Amino acid sequence: MRNAFAAAITDLAARDERIVLLSGDIGNRLFDAYRTRFPRRFYNCGVAEANMTGMAAGMAISGLRPFTYTITPFATTRVIEQIRVDICYHDVPVVIVGTGSGLSYASLGPTHHSCEDVGLLRCFPNLTVLCPADALEVGPAMEAALSLPGPAYIRLGKKGEPQIHATPPRIEVGHGLVMREGADVCLLGMGTMTATALEAAQLLEAGGLTARVVSMHTVKPLDEALLRESFGRFRVVAVVEEHSVIGGLGSAVAEWLAAHGPMPGVLEAIGTPDAFISTAGSQQWMRERCGLTPQAVADRVTGRFRALR
Repeated sequence: MRNAFAAAITDLAARDERIVLLSGDIGNRLFDAYRTRFPRRFYNCGVAEANMTGMAAGMAISGLRPFTYTITPFATTRVIEQIRVDICYHDVPVVIVGTGSGLSYASLGPTHHSCEDVGLLRCFPNLTVLCPADALEVGPAMEAALSLPGPAYIRLGKKGEPQIHATPPRIEVGHGLVMREGADVCLLGMGTMTATALEAAQLLEAGGLTARVVSMHTVKPLDEALLRESFGRFRVVAVVEEHSVIGGLGSAVAEWLAAHGPMPGVLEAIGTPDAFISTAGSQQWMRERCGLTPQAVADRVTGRFRALR
């Protein structure tokens, strides 16, 4: 996904002279093509992410369209005050990009995990939250963010994510993408976990349940029409996310359901635990530990479905 971001930002900058890229001490070689073509529109801000975020806000106020880019916890939790006060309070069109989200940097420990970012940022007024599912959703998500008059956050994986689209889809803010249809349950995938949801749907089908799978690339604003139809049609609607079960897409859907229910369907929220994960390992190992494999998701959904009979 980070390679897709580098390619997309270079293409967008060629079409829009207002675009400026600010990096937080990463991506030097990744952005070689961008820096060669647009040397005056690239700033490596070093390990000074608060300054980077404040600079971006000032640039946006001046009429530019800045993107900030670094590892997710350093693009979000480290600079939460600057995002809140400099960007969101002034409602300026900065696009905040976090790479290596969720457990992508599982081997580096809790300092590099980002399982709270969506929960923190979706609380801020004016901020749109986008979580593309694969590399082919990255460019369209960036274009969607650029079409907004205010700020946006784009949550990316790192590398090697499964490709779930054959061609780049059209990303419309607040409208999920139905990846496959089913009759029994609905799986709402957030970001890179959409691929896991698709694999889980195949396992569910082998067990006698058919599943709709949706790429919920927009966490804020939610696709309310899709939620209303899904909870009205399916017995179980499961959120699958590489984010804490507190504050992420599952919480956002639960809040919506509490305000608009009761409805026939029930919510099953599948995410990382409400705890710091102090051990280190690969992302796949960490997903197994947290119950975020296709088999674990299928088992959770099957158990909830059968319990409602």
